Amino acid sequence: MAINPTVERFGYPASLVKEYQHWVVLLRPGQVTLGSLVLAAKSPATAFGQLPASAFAEQALAIAEIERALTAFSGFERINYLMLMMVDPHVHFHVIPRYSASREWGGLEFPDSGWPAVPDLKSAVMLDDEQIATMREELAELFA
Repeated sequence: MAINPTVERFGYPASLVKEYQHWVVLLRPGQVTLGSLVLAAKSPATAFGQLPASAFAEQALAIAEIERALTAFSGFERINYLMLMMVDPHVHFHVIPRYSASREWGGLEFPDSGWPAVPDLKSAVMLDDEQIATMREELAELFA
């Protein structure tokens, strides 16, 4: 299955954490909170309802693995799945781990600026290419 432009916009393949038949899990370069990901359909679909039934079944597996990995990685208290397809039109979710106290990784601090309300997407910590590679590797190991 070909990769759509939305997946590429989130840094694929450098940001790839895990690939499934219908979905990819990508490290979000702008870390809204520590461990922010994108769960993106590989399909060219621009509406959630356009995905095949098999993609919905596989999504359950992907979400279970995401939550297991992020529990170990950031110890989130809540998790938000935001489907915001205004700029990037293909089916995808921003996966935002939520927590009341800041987390630290690689010498950087990751506050949850929106806690306990909606995530503050504009306060994201932007990672450089080396940080993306390192965090992606750490997260990918948690999916194994």
